[in-house]
This record gives sequence, structure tokens and C-alpha cells, in this order.
Amino acid sequence: MLNEVQLIADSDGIAVIGHPGAVERFLRTEGLPSRDLGLQRLGPALRSAAGLAQAGADVAATSGRWVRLTKESAEKLGKYNLMKGSERGVNRAVFTDSKGTITGLMEIVTNPAAKAMNPAVLSGAAGLMAQIAMEQAMDEITDYLATIDEKLDDVLRAQQDAVLADMIGVDLVIEEAMTVRSRVGRVSEVTWSKVQATAATVARTQAYALRQIDALAEKLERETDLGAIADAAKTAETKVQEWLTVLARCFQLHDALAVLELDRVLDSSPDELDRHRIGLSAARQDRRELILQSTAALMARMDAAADRANARVLLHPVTARSVVHAGNNVSSAVVDFQRRLGIDAERQEVAARRWADAAAEARDRVLETGSDGVDVVRTLGSDAFGKARSATGRISGGLAERARRVRRAADAGGEEPVGSAPVADA
Repeated sequence: MLNEVQLIADSDGIAVIGHPGAVERFLRTEGLPSRDLGLQRLGPALRSAAGLAQAGADVAATSGRWVRLTKESAEKLGKYNLMKGSERGVNRAVFTDSKGTITGLMEIVTNPAAKAMNPAVLSGAAGLMAQIAMEQAMDEITDYLATIDEKLDDVLRAQQDAVLADMIGVDLVIEEAMTVRSRVGRVSEVTWSKVQATAATVARTQAYALRQIDALAEKLERETDLGAIADAAKTAETKVQEWLTVLARCFQLHDALAVLELDRVLDSSPDELDRHRIGLSAARQDRRELILQSTAALMARMDAAADRANARVLLHPVTARSVVHAGNNVSSAVVDFQRRLGIDAERQEVAARRWADAAAEARDRVLETGSDGVDVVRTLGSDAFGKARSATGRISGGLAERARRVRRAADAGGEEPVGSAPVADA
């Protein structure tokens, strides 16, 4: 229908599909920025598939725009109460507009086979939405890599490890495939044959980077001496950003491979696109959880090291502050990295304990001991005074005895006997 738009939502964004004029009016009314969904890419694949010729023809006359699901867009679209429609993991609603404005909800479609949209088109649209969401995430990681001091290429060139060396070649192959896709509009069998084996290298590099982060965390937990803790914290501060950079690029390359893979499935087996999309989404979430697990463990150990350093600030103020400072820098870098991967991350900065506060607390603890503490001080003082008197008596006695021997020797016309008793030690 010319005055009808359909909304399809998943966890990353919302697709607005319908007649080009209706789609444009809806987005303008809501004030939402959007990207082209590329719905026309479904046409050739659906027309060539058995029984889907009509679906392919429907796509040709349909426009689609993708809206990223942010806090602002969620608030604007939340009023429409999209309903869960099927096991496919997408929600749908249908709206009509009148005289160029959206008048309200016409119906909520809960059955993917309902009249609102051909199931094949719905499945294809969901696959395109997944691709655009991953491309958006790739753009954000590109921005992230551009904002940090150590660029990925610098990090990789500085490494001698074969795992990271392989990453450079894989990076070039995947980038080339993405460039060809953007020019051709599809992923041919030739293009896919070049990249399909690269996923193992990317996964191996990601696993290696995670092991390096785990090793830094374990060293922090293992050390007990404050100087060693400070050295481990300084090493983590220097190295963590490098490994986060490698992880970010791995995540980006995994997303690029998923985009290429969905295109290939759309071309070769369009009826499997929806199942493939769901599988790739689950695998992506698993990668995110794995990265979260390692980086969260690192932050926890950095915080624990900072707490241990704060506890010793009275005797080691400079070293303790350096540990806390390094921990805050590492955690800040990790939180920024996690957010770029779509992980909701919050962390309270650890405050460096002031030496004056530690000294005041130590004084207060002594005062809080009360009369028992005073008695202890008196006892220790008496013992020390007694030991001092005993030592003084021994010294005085030794000196007097030695003087008497010297006088006797002088009266006899001789010298002090060799090997005379020494003065007693205190």
C-alpha cells in the first residue's frame, strides 16, 4: 500500500519498509537518522529461488531504511509497542499515514506469514539488518583504532610472533573482499573462496591476544611484594592497550566475514538466510562474552592491586600511588574498548589513598586501644629502661675492672696483661 509502512526491529536496529514516499514521511515525522537498507539486493536472489518470484517482484517496488537502535531512537519508537512476531527474533508493526503524516497504529502483525510482508522478504530484510548493524559496529571500531596512540599496524609490525604476522595477510584479504563487494553488490564464489579460510586465523589471533591479557592479570594477582606489584601494573598499563587494539581488529574482521557470509548465503541458499543470520548472531555474542570475561577479570585484578597498594601507602607512598594510577588507566582503556564492542560497561575509579589520611588512621588506631594500649607502652618502656640499666652496669663494671688491672700493672713496673677481659657488650 502506498500509505503503509512496516517496522521490523531486532536488538540492534529498526527497519522501516514500504513505499518510498511513506518511508520518507515516517522518518521525517519522527526525526530519525537512517541508512539505506539495500532492500533491492534481495530482488535477484528471491526471483531466482523456486517459488519466490513474486517476493522478488514485490521488493522492486519497496523502499527500506535502517535506524540504529539508540536510547533516543528507542524512546521515539517505543510508543509504537512493536510485538514479537515469530521465532525469527524480529518484531513487527504496520502503520498507515494520512495526508502526509503518520496517524497511528493500524495493526500489529504477529504472524510472519501475514499479509503485511512476504515471509521470504521478512527473512531477507532481517539478514540485511544484521549486515548493516555489523557494518555500523565496524565503522565504530575504525574510529576507535584511529583515536588511540598505538595504531594496529604499528603493533603488528613490532611483533615477532607468527600468529600476529599471519593477521596482516588476513587483514588484506578481507579488506579486498569488502572492496569488491561494495563495487559489485554481491559476493561471488571466487571472492568467497579467497576469504572463507581466513576465519581460523582471526580466531587464533583473538585467542592469542586474550591469553596475553589473562597472563597480565594473573601476574598482578600472583605478586605480593609492592615493588613487584608496581612493576606488573606498569607493564599492564603499557601492554594492555596494544592487545585491546588487536582484539578490536579481530572483532571487526569477524564482523566483516559475517557480512560477506550472509551475502554468499543470500546468493546461493536464500531460504537458509534467516537460520544463518541467527547462528552468526549467537556466535558474535559468544565472542563478545569471551572478551568481556577476560577484560573484566583484568579490571578486577587491577582494582585488587590498587587496594593492596593503598593499604601500604604509609610506608610506600610513591609506589602505592603509581599502582593506583596504572590501574585507573588500564580500566579506563578497557571500559572504552568494551563500549565500542556494544558492551554496557561502567567502572568507578579507585581513589589513591593520601599519606596524611593513612597516618591519621594509624594514630587513631593507637588512641583507640585505650588504657590497655597505655599499659603496653609503659611495660615496653620499663623493659627497655631495665635493659638499658643492665647494659650500662656491665659497661661500667668492665671499665672499672680494666682500670684496676692497669694500675696494678703500673705499680709492678709492667704493662697491661695481654688478653685482658674486654668490656661487656650492651
